[in-house]
Amino acid sequence: MVGYIILAVFVLFLLITAIRAIFFVPKKRDKTDTLPEENVDVERYRKKLTEAIKIKTISNYDAKLVDWNEFDKFHAFLRESFPLIHEKCEITKIAEASLIYKWEGTDPSLDPIAMLAHQDVVPIADGTEQDWTHEPFGGVDDGEYIWGRGAMDMKNHLVALMDSVEQLMEDGYQPVRTVYICLGHNEEVVAAIDNGASQIVEHLAKQGVHLEAVVDEGGAILPVDIKGVLSCNLAGVGIAEKGSMNYEVYVTAKGGHSSQPPKHTALGHLADVIKDIENHQFKAQMPDFVYELFTQIGKRCTYPVRLVTCNLWLLKGLVKKIMTMIPPAASLIRTCTAVTMAEGSPQFNVLPQKASVTVNFRTMPGVSSEDVENHIRKAVKNKKIGITKLEGKVASSVSPTDSRAFNVIKELCEKSDEKILVAPFLVMGGTDAYNYEPICENIYRFSPFVADVSLLLCTHGTDERLPISSVEGALKFFKRYIKEMTKE
Repeated sequence: MVGYIILAVFVLFLLITAIRAIFFVPKKRDKTDTLPEENVDVERYRKKLTEAIKIKTISNYDAKLVDWNEFDKFHAFLRESFPLIHEKCEITKIAEASLIYKWEGTDPSLDPIAMLAHQDVVPIADGTEQDWTHEPFGGVDDGEYIWGRGAMDMKNHLVALMDSVEQLMEDGYQPVRTVYICLGHNEEVVAAIDNGASQIVEHLAKQGVHLEAVVDEGGAILPVDIKGVLSCNLAGVGIAEKGSMNYEVYVTAKGGHSSQPPKHTALGHLADVIKDIENHQFKAQMPDFVYELFTQIGKRCTYPVRLVTCNLWLLKGLVKKIMTMIPPAASLIRTCTAVTMAEGSPQFNVLPQKASVTVNFRTMPGVSSEDVENHIRKAVKNKKIGITKLEGKVASSVSPTDSRAFNVIKELCEKSDEKILVAPFLVMGGTDAYNYEPICENIYRFSPFVADVSLLLCTHGTDERLPISSVEGALKFFKRYIKEMTKE
């Protein structure tokens, strides 16, 4: 009798699941509710971006090694390229090369919005210059792509933002809400002491500024085509970013001459420490925004797949388990641990008196430096280890997905292309945006360019390039977003 009851319950569950999967779909969009056309100049943008790429605004951990003349050239380029912005905006230079443009709105009682970008780029890795299809700082436009360092990170975003504002001014648009354009100069220097963005925020805070919303680089629009499962353009809006904390973990020993070694040198003992650290990863969690990401994607999958995705609430444990086995997926749901550097004896015939490793932790929101240190001490059996905290930064706060700014981004994307699916996600790398938390609660990381994975992987690498086909949509997005967010 009990067996029949269990079978009946199971059959009922399958029936309910099958029915739920039918209705587990996104809300139908009103195809008559379209966006008004926007005047944009793609040819002008292409010319400006190629010019911007030619200027070698390379940042460095050591400010003395930065060629500040290149940043002066870039500022001159901005003045020449966007004359109306420089005529109508109040401009403030911060630190060595960061810039704030203030476009005054007609109602100063309203909280302003801020649009962020950074001027700096990473260097070209030594020995790889000849691997590029075109010279890394050549700014070549071949009709299909614009090539060069910064083409994807993030002079494409910066020039699109500036050109869109310039175009709005040419159109005669006057914002009701004030607009700040904030251009940092050393975003690529992670956790820099002299971070330009933090000094921009300090300046704004002293002026009593509280921002309605911030938009910075982050997610792009990624074409997804999994045959029989999912076909869409996934617009990822970063609502938080991971922290990056670094620790030196070390052991000490007597040292001496290598001709009379002990059973284990300091490095030998350190090997066990490394294994303990790598074998004891942080516990995986399923944050609400990750669950929402999977839910939104799940609704767009084909019917057979929706039989699973409509029951994510029930399968959380299994999903987490599978994700921890896939490094890119694991990074979404737990603090990641990477042993990246090691140091021992200064000479081959000297036993090390100290052996150390540097461990980089990419932390989830809410994980503190104390949490990381406690985790290390708990994971490592050798309780005689030493731990030194190095430079780094905590993870950001998580911005809401029900704010006006997030909904505007979502609406503009979905109305511009019925294939677009907007979903929140966690940014793995760092941006300038986290610095703005003292003066803003609604911080989003989104760069409105369509780019497939192969192009995103070129960021910071060889043959970085921007598809020209993605330009028009990005320019229209920036104009529409600024107008929508500043009309009242």
